[in-house]
Amino acid sequence: MEAEGLDWLLVPLQQLVSWGAAAAMVFGGVVPYLPQYRDIRRTQNADGFSTYVCLVLLVANILRILFWFGRHFESPLLWQSAIMILTMLLMLKLCTEVRVANELNARRRCFAAADSKDEEAKVAPRRSFLDFDPHHFWQWSSFADYVQCVVAFAGVAGYITYLSIDSTLFVETLGFLAVLTEAMLGVPQLYRNHRHQSTEGMSIKMVLMWTSGDAFKTAYFLLKGAPLQFSVCGLLQVLVDLAILGQAYAFARHPQKPVPHTVHPASTKAL
Repeated sequence: MEAEGLDWLLVPLQQLVSWGAAAAMVFGGVVPYLPQYRDIRRTQNADGFSTYVCLVLLVANILRILFWFGRHFESPLLWQSAIMILTMLLMLKLCTEVRVANELNARRRCFAAADSKDEEAKVAPRRSFLDFDPHHFWQWSSFADYVQCVVAFAGVAGYITYLSIDSTLFVETLGFLAVLTEAMLGVPQLYRNHRHQSTEGMSIKMVLMWTSGDAFKTAYFLLKGAPLQFSVCGLLQVLVDLAILGQAYAFARHPQKPVPHTVHPASTKAL
């Protein structure tokens, strides 16, 4: 009788925990970007955040959705991908608006300082996705260009997947590429920090949430019996997160001394 009473209590509890874990998987991935989004809006400066993080996540989650058509996996992971794509597009929209506004303000200050009469000749040309200029890839002047790139990639990848969906080798390779790309999520931020020898402008809260979220995600993959690619690349993701936290600690203890230099009126900070 006691066992039946415990079952009556444990079954709904287990179901509740399962729903909670699924909800955490669906929405937990976007939570780390909330403090970074808020910081960019507050400071109107996106220099500390690498937009290549958005590129990595957009590619990874588009490939993961395509992988689902060849090999079904947990539904929360599928919904997580859709929500992450929308989140990254919002991050790109904000970063692009802030960067373009800052570039415009910098040019106005330069014109005012130099009292230039040939303002139009000094205005930088608009960078567009349709220019197909590799030097300006993912540094375009309009959010619409990023959307065009994402749609073009999704269309081409979707068409190739449609033609090759019956190939087990292709499907497994697609799944591996999806999770491997996502595992490289922190690499652009890691490289940026190394290049600048600083983590200024990067939200430490975001990286801490990355680490805790990736650790939870990896455990979820293992417990739910997700494809092996998911677990291996999840572990790799945790290691990259820890490396970024190590950078933050090292640069905080040994900050780089600023080198005095003369700023030319027409120069602008490289993004």
